Amino acid sequence: MIKILAASAALLVPTLALADAKCEAHPKSEWKTEAQARAKFEAEGYKIKKFKVSGNCYEIYGFTKEGKKAEIYFDTKTLVVVKSEIKG
Repeated sequence: MIKILAASAALLVPTLALADAKCEAHPKSEWKTEAQARAKFEAEGYKIKKFKVSGNCYEIYGFTKEGKKAEIYFDTKTLVVVKSEIKG
């Protein structure tokens, strides 16, 4: 039982480490739209599979232009990347 719990905890660590992205809070009226955000990242070569709001951040899951898995948190107003994880 302890081994199962330890293995489960080890699997959660990478997710928890990325989940603490800190985006500045902006009034919703100042947020870029999802369409604007998608257009920016798609123009940079990302293939977006999932787009969501995560706290004060936008978050995308998808792939880079090189085909690597990507998880990116970015500011809702400036669209500046706050935190990202690219897996090879």
